[in-house]
Amino acid sequence: MAAPSIVVLTGAGISAESGITTFRDSNGLWCDHRIEDVATPEGFAKNPALVHQFYNMRRAQLAEVKPNAAHEALARLACQWEGNFLLVTQNVDDLHERATADKLTQPGYHLLHMHGELKKIRCDVSEEIFPWEEALTQENLCSCCNRAGRLRPHIVWFGEMPIGMGHIAHALRQCELFISIGTSGNVYPAAGFVHEVRSMGHAHTVELNMEPSTGGSLFHEKQYGPATQTVPAYVERILSGEFS
Repeated sequence: MAAPSIVVLTGAGISAESGITTFRDSNGLWCDHRIEDVATPEGFAKNPALVHQFYNMRRAQLAEVKPNAAHEALARLACQWEGNFLLVTQNVDDLHERATADKLTQPGYHLLHMHGELKKIRCDVSEEIFPWEEALTQENLCSCCNRAGRLRPHIVWFGEMPIGMGHIAHALRQCELFISIGTSGNVYPAAGFVHEVRSMGHAHTVELNMEPSTGGSLFHEKQYGPATQTVPAYVERILSGEFS
């Protein structure tokens, strides 16, 4: 019998214990900046230098942090699970990649950054994507068109379409276990994933979070506490055969 298909959704809560600043507070500010100024196409058009500075700071922070026990547990699950396994993250850090580096052998594993990645940039004209780990400015030349002022962070800003929605929708329809980790349940379309899964009627839904999310009542099972505790414990349950 084939191993059940798993979809895991992660949010800021899984990286917070690594020291990743979530930036957004209750006043709608990201690191003392209005979200509209640093996380929208309009903000970038108005003040690209400010937006570049904001994401340069976030990119630089990645050198100061490392994956925590929750990232490592999911990496172990991805490496050992014999069924299809999709990890969808709303995070733009690279901690999931670093946790699975040199470990991954299972062909059914996929990692999808639905909100983009800090260590990538793209041309605003051709949409071509490039790896990038340094500071980015308006003076940097684009590799595909050799012109300055065309590069932007490979980040999905408010008002833009998240990445890989077709792939995600297909996986949600097929999955038999859906786990949401460290998400607030306030940001769509990710907040609607549990609705989609529940409407299919064939998957077990689990929330692992510090506190109930906005859609917490929709989950069959809830475990609340630090991700570094709840995620490894739940992965142990899965690998022990509870969902085989």
